[in-house]
Amino acid sequence: MLPTALVSRFTSSSYRNPASPASATTGKACTPLDLVKLRPLMELSSGRVEIKIALIDGPVATDHSDLSNTKIREIPGRLSGTCDRTNSVACTHGTFVAGILCARRGSAAPAICPDCTLLVRPIFAETTSQNRDLPSATPDELATAIIDCIHAGAQVINLSAALTQPSSKGERRLAETLDYSARRGVIVVAAAGNQGTVGGSAITRHPWVIPVIASDLRGRPLSYSNLGNSIGQRGLAAAGEGVTSLAVNDQQRSFGGTSAAAPFVTGAIALLLSIFPKATAAAVKRALTSGASRTTVVPPLLDASAAYQLLVTQSRR
Repeated sequence: MLPTALVSRFTSSSYRNPASPASATTGKACTPLDLVKLRPLMELSSGRVEIKIALIDGPVATDHSDLSNTKIREIPGRLSGTCDRTNSVACTHGTFVAGILCARRGSAAPAICPDCTLLVRPIFAETTSQNRDLPSATPDELATAIIDCIHAGAQVINLSAALTQPSSKGERRLAETLDYSARRGVIVVAAAGNQGTVGGSAITRHPWVIPVIASDLRGRPLSYSNLGNSIGQRGLAAAGEGVTSLAVNDQQRSFGGTSAAAPFVTGAIALLLSIFPKATAAAVKRALTSGASRTTVVPPLLDASAAYQLLVTQSRR
């Protein structure tokens, strides 16, 4: 692991991501969707019900009016997929991410792919504890949740979880589960974490996972976003500040961090799979993550339009 002090070198205001939009050089901020060039895809598609997105997170406030037309399925597990305590961090977190992905178009949320099916597999209990970091789970809990999502038919999994109680046995099982996900063609998108460290975890180090860091609305990585060699080589960045999505009690809220950034990548994958139904998971993953310099611990910004154009070119061959 690189010294934590090196984080500031890659997150200072002078840093410019090579994949940043023109607004980064002019100093003007843009919206989270514009930053990662998702609007052109959203004009082409709102997703397809056949595309299943698994959300490994907290439960979701499914009674929110902006989720009323969303096809939501709960994957049975130890925890309920719907909120029992609307004041819980888990409910707030899961509902926020669900809104980025599948809220109705025209809502306050980004609402990237509302016509896709959302599979809810809660992994975080509804406690009231607050912290800035990602919610946590053991490697065994996470491995079980991923397998459940794969068997439920997910094509892409959105994951926000820090690992607790690491053990060689648990991390080995998690690695084997991610290997299984790769064989099944189920893409895993994981929030990189908000501890401000340079390094990696059993999740972000796996070659099949797309780790996602958080950037500001000028495309610069946020100081608390985790970075690392594997994150820089295979990951992406997306907006992790100024993101507005759904909250409990039919409300909306703004939130930040890598948990807010990851679903922009997940939503882009869902739209690309909807637009290119014959594309393989590996082809979509390559289209999103290729074409950028991967020599630093900082990944490039997601460019959904460039990935779309690459898949168009490939489909004509």
